[in-house]
Amino acid sequence: MEKVREALKGISGVPVTPYAKDGGVDTEKLAALIARLAAARIHNLMAAGNTGEFFTLSLDEVRLVHSTTIKAANGKSLVSAAVGRSLTEAKALAREAIADGADAIMGHHPMDPFAGPSYQAKYFLELADASTVPVIAYVRSDTFSVADFRKLALHENIAGIKFASGNLMLLADVIRSTKDTPAIWVCGLAEGWAPAFYAMGARGFTSGLVNVFPERSHSIHAALEAGDYQKARDLIDDIAGFEAMRTKYLNGANVTVVKEALGMLGTDVGPVRVPGVETLNESERSSLKAIVERVGRESAAA
Repeated sequence: MEKVREALKGISGVPVTPYAKDGGVDTEKLAALIARLAAARIHNLMAAGNTGEFFTLSLDEVRLVHSTTIKAANGKSLVSAAVGRSLTEAKALAREAIADGADAIMGHHPMDPFAGPSYQAKYFLELADASTVPVIAYVRSDTFSVADFRKLALHENIAGIKFASGNLMLLADVIRSTKDTPAIWVCGLAEGWAPAFYAMGARGFTSGLVNVFPERSHSIHAALEAGDYQKARDLIDDIAGFEAMRTKYLNGANVTVVKEALGMLGTDVGPVRVPGVETLNESERSSLKAIVERVGRESAAA
């Protein structure tokens, strides 16, 4: 548990899922990407997270992504296997990932359109009850009550809560109400939101940027850990355009931007699956290329 909580205080990178020409998961490219991220000292790799297109993968593909990531990380980074969909499927995926060597389980937010907020919280609690390794609850809603969040933080097998809402007053309330618990509150909205989350008492952040520029994510993390908010903001300013592009089309371009940036750096990982935005248009691609080239030059100079 302490190993997982310590990793959550760092960078939780979410690798993309590369696809081969036949449309299936390209395990060779995925293994190479994971090895590179592990070598870059990313603290926690969330296999089959949202940037990994979890909801477009079949269950067998999720299992394949889990096993490939665990093997390729080779113990150099902690691996959290992302699970979800029905509670039955989430528990089954968790059991198999644990058998393959996953260090932790990350529960995706239950996306049932008819779910009650307190019962979404119960979903995470039951997943934690069933898991034999620590669980990370990925909460993508601000509809949970403070009492619901407190139940998550008090569960002996929940290492932390990946808070992915911009409702900072709620975040402040739940952190204030759980001071007596050991759970870690993680910024689930990537680098751009991390300074505000840190100011509220959260630690660590999730990142899709690490697929492209892991050294920039490390620099931002180091600045935040040192309490140097000005430096963190300056570092984020340079990648703000990258993150803004990811929010286009109601976040439909979130993974697309990361994958196309990788392609610009010489790593073709295939398109994004529908219903994500498959490819950027020429204007968007031109803007992204300018950002990638600028950040690349800055990283090389540093």
